[in-house]
Amino acid sequence: MSYKCSRCKRDVELDEYGGVRCPYCGHRVLLKERSRDVKEVGVN
Repeated sequence: MSYKCSRCKRDVELDEYGGVRCPYCGHRVLLKERSRDVKEVGVN
């Protein structure tokens, strides 16, 4: 899963055993990246 560090703005890949911490700056607030898929919703 791809995340972005809120302090240094680098992309971070997390594994399930590494914990939630940026490996570059040590910050613990990570933002989940949105998917690039475009979804269309019909209105009736």
